[in-house]
Amino acid sequence: MAQKETNLEQLYDYLNDEEDARSCKAIDEESCRETPKNYFLILISNMLTSLGDTLSNPKTVLTWIMSYVNAPVMLISFIVPIRESGSMLPQLFIAHYIRKRAVRKYVWVLGSFLQFLAIAGIGLIALSFEGSIAGWLIILCLIAFSLSRGLCSIAFKDVLGKTIPKKKRGKLKGYTSSVSGILVLAAGLFILYRSKGDVGIEFYSYLIFFASALWLIAALIYANIKEFPGATEGGKNGLKEAWNRLSLLKEDKPFRNFIITRSLLLCSALTAPYYILLAQRYVGKEAYLLGLFIIANGVASIISAPVWGKMADKSSKKVMTYAAMLTAGLGLIVVGLIQFVPGLSDQVWLYPVALFVLGIAHQGVRLGRKTYIVDMAEGNRRTDYVAVSNTLIGFILLITGGLSALASLFSVEGVIVLLSVLGIIGAFKGSTLPDVE
Repeated sequence: MAQKETNLEQLYDYLNDEEDARSCKAIDEESCRETPKNYFLILISNMLTSLGDTLSNPKTVLTWIMSYVNAPVMLISFIVPIRESGSMLPQLFIAHYIRKRAVRKYVWVLGSFLQFLAIAGIGLIALSFEGSIAGWLIILCLIAFSLSRGLCSIAFKDVLGKTIPKKKRGKLKGYTSSVSGILVLAAGLFILYRSKGDVGIEFYSYLIFFASALWLIAALIYANIKEFPGATEGGKNGLKEAWNRLSLLKEDKPFRNFIITRSLLLCSALTAPYYILLAQRYVGKEAYLLGLFIIANGVASIISAPVWGKMADKSSKKVMTYAAMLTAGLGLIVVGLIQFVPGLSDQVWLYPVALFVLGIAHQGVRLGRKTYIVDMAEGNRRTDYVAVSNTLIGFILLITGGLSALASLFSVEGVIVLLSVLGIIGAFKGSTLPDVE
């Protein structure tokens, strides 16, 4: 047993370039002794949930499944806004309650278990229902999933801060992303392989069941983290804090303009499902196409994030501007090709390529706006910015999703054009923001 622990410590030291005494900055000595074990438990559990996220991604897989069971397009329009805002808004209500707990890993375990139930529920619904009933039931499961995800998001940051030293946390996230990226590609290739045979709703349901099981396994692994009791004071009601600081929108013009820009840049997150719907309409619902979408999205994230990250360190507003223009230009080009070059609308390659380019653009939007808001201010002012920003964007996501749903009743292409126009306005607005680097 001791030998296994020694090997684990050696691997930890190797991955983190620890040559002499182990560095444990910002955590106590007691936690330091448990760091190697905790490091790999967090790595594996997050790797599993990242793969689960990919295999149940609202932008690709859930859109595909809802369309496959003939759920109304209007309901499909809501799945991305619900997924994003549903995990964001509850954090503002419950964070201060969670932070009153001396040990918080079990909050993450509970959240992961609830996500397992919610995603498994989607698999059962896809197997058992069709049409509007299936659509509404999947929406309810997705709401439960998003709320549960909020629990994990809060607890993860706290547990990470208590168990993993500074200057090791970024590498941990990096290793998680790298391994998850490889697994995502493997999943996409597996779907391509399976698509050679007859594939029906049973295959997609089993795919969702497998994804749900990953959260259950992750919960069991995460429960083994050695977390020592920590501080329980100082937690604040995020919603109350955000409400009290809404005056920032009136007093702080740069911040107000950033919120407007960020709202317009939601186009990069909301557009993806409509490319999936176009592909199913013009090309078909063969499983290999879903495999191509998963691979395209995964590769886009892997190759673009480091590039956008370096650019954001030089000028995050330019990253937001370029990414928004890429999103908008892509949407207008795809719709233009479908409308004016009819021979291209049934070309298989068009839609995975479009999703690949959109994935690159969305990474730029995410990294650009995250870097910008961090660089805008320091200390408490930064905390205020994040609280107000997340609150407003959570509500704006739902409103925008509602407008997209209404527009989708008339034309899927029309929604893409509408979101592209918002992207152009967002790019212009972003270019007028002050440099903060």
